[in-house]
Amino acid sequence: MKIAVDAMGGDLAPQAIVEGVMQAASELPSEARIVLIGREGIILDIFKQNNYTPTNIDIVHAEDVIEMGEHPTKALSQKPNSSIGVGFRLLKEKEVDIFCSAGNTGAMHVGALFSIKAIEGILRPAIAGLVPQVGGGHSIMLDIGANADCKPEVLAQFGEIGSLFAQHTFQIDNPRVALMNIGEEEQKGSLTAQATYPLLQGNKKINFIGNIEGKDLFNDKADVIVTDGFTGNILFKLGESLYDIMKKRGIQDDFIDQTNYESIGGSPIIGVNGNVMIAHGISSPLAIRNMIGWAYKQVKTKAYLHIAQALN
Repeated sequence: MKIAVDAMGGDLAPQAIVEGVMQAASELPSEARIVLIGREGIILDIFKQNNYTPTNIDIVHAEDVIEMGEHPTKALSQKPNSSIGVGFRLLKEKEVDIFCSAGNTGAMHVGALFSIKAIEGILRPAIAGLVPQVGGGHSIMLDIGANADCKPEVLAQFGEIGSLFAQHTFQIDNPRVALMNIGEEEQKGSLTAQATYPLLQGNKKINFIGNIEGKDLFNDKADVIVTDGFTGNILFKLGESLYDIMKKRGIQDDFIDQTNYESIGGSPIIGVNGNVMIAHGISSPLAIRNMIGWAYKQVKTKAYLHIAQALN
């Protein structure tokens, strides 16, 4: 297994990324290697600073960098030799099994669509967030940022592909799928939410349990939470803020620790023909280490293949 990581993407790159990779490399099973993509000289300098000799890390040189504020499509076309561009080329050519980056989120999403492409039948790929639950484990929420506006048909499909992802990632036989709304009643919510409800309800392939509210985000109500990328992103980042608030107040709690973005480290893009994981722009070495651990699990589950088989 080869896990590709963009060394140059992120606010704290390349230092934090390479340090996180070094931490993860010592914990990976022997079947896995990390492919670090970026400016080779800089990567080797960081190894040297840490007196580190890699044993299961390969370096693929990429001269260019797509900066966080660049236009995604334009940057990808003008910088084919960027770390993100090279990462997607390796993924497309199946030289790596997953590509992970804390860099430009838009470029990662567009890069996935242009290289490995959406699975046939997918209306809109989504970025999925893993939401900790008070009873242990995680729910999956999609979308959390790729599609700010969604038609009911897109949201309904999120329920189906989210259910498949939860089933194969968390080994849940019949995942509970819920629609995030402002009330539990069927007729509640925006016009989009009202139109989405019967589509989810009528899909016999999923276990739709109805609407849930914001107060249910962490309360073990659902295994799959369906929402648009605008709402999902706000909810996800609100959840992340709990850790920072409690830390500043000197409060330590096992559940609150799970809301720290570093605990998971990355969010998968669901609905494309391959494994892609996006990390937080401010990713620390710990976040990168944990992202690589989740990346290993994602490759093992082959969830994207199960989704493709189910839709075609």
